[in-house]
Amino acid sequence: MRSVLTEFRAIDAKDEGLLREFCYLALYVEPGAAPFPPEFVDMPEIARYWMGWGADGDLGVFAVRNGRAIGAAWLRTLQGDARGYGWVSDEIPELSLSLLPAFRGRGIGSKLLAELLGIADMRFGGISLSVSKNNPAVRLYERFEFETVGGDGSSLIMLRRR
Repeated sequence: MRSVLTEFRAIDAKDEGLLREFCYLALYVEPGAAPFPPEFVDMPEIARYWMGWGADGDLGVFAVRNGRAIGAAWLRTLQGDARGYGWVSDEIPELSLSLLPAFRGRGIGSKLLAELLGIADMRFGGISLSVSKNNPAVRLYERFEFETVGGDGSSLIMLRRR
């Protein structure tokens, strides 16, 4: 498998539509299961991860190849009634991460996550996320020192402390 040259750029408010697309790609679908309909990401409990991007505390980066975004990693601090699935506290942002399918399994997700965490570690005392227990990304998060701190029958809440 040949190496993929990847650059990174910050996600800003003008990228909200693109971030919506990457939010859809972040939804884990079990192998053999039907994908979610595209409008699923417009439901309030999912839209809170991308809608209104650029608020205080938002931090994210795109992986870019040949001028095209191929992946995204982003953090949002979701509080109160807008808490996300990986909520741990009102001060800890939640991580979302996704890649275009053609670019998975090439180490780009690791580089993308390292890029975001390098910035985030200077700003936040921790980062949380929610992930399906069956999602292969669990191993990626464990390599980056995320630990399971909760969950339910099908998903884990993981936390990386700094």
